Amino acid sequence: MPGYVLGNFFVYSLVNAFTPGPGNILALNTVTKYGWKKGAPLFWGIFSGYYVVQIICAVFVYGVNTLLPDVLGIMKYVGAAYIFWLAVHIAFDRPEKKGMERTASFGKGFMLQFVNVKIYLFGITALTGYVTNYSTSLYVLIFFELVIATIGTIATLVWIGMGMAIQKVYLQHYRFINIVLAIILLECVYGILK
Repeated sequence: MPGYVLGNFFVYSLVNAFTPGPGNILALNTVTKYGWKKGAPLFWGIFSGYYVVQIICAVFVYGVNTLLPDVLGIMKYVGAAYIFWLAVHIAFDRPEKKGMERTASFGKGFMLQFVNVKIYLFGITALTGYVTNYSTSLYVLIFFELVIATIGTIATLVWIGMGMAIQKVYLQHYRFINIVLAIILLECVYGILK
């Protein structure tokens, strides 16, 4: 693979990973609400889900196109509905009162990534746009998808860091911040369904 193609692959991956998406926004909202320690199970779910989804993308691109196109078509609507539910939930959410705090779950983070159509399209587009012209080996495809998942995990950690930085501001202005985050998620739903 020529260096300029590899460079374009990384630029594409960085832009996609760092832009607002359901995983990044949920991570930001969770850390501002619960902090790092109580939000950690959800973050690990997001990270794990990202790797699983990218491996699925590699297998899809490799040749399981008889099964996955139908699944992706259904997941588009399931994902949009789940992201819409998250937007509504975040818009009306408020900080927990002392003694009533809960923790975020691994399953919620994992499920989000599993129905997050954005990262399926991200992974499939990256492979078909940059990698498959040079190699269609399953091992090469999985390697590049693991690179994508690692970049995505780093991006989510940055969003978590931003959430930790604004945690005090969030507690004072949670209604406004939650509505802005919900609107961004609704834009994600619009992008999926258009």
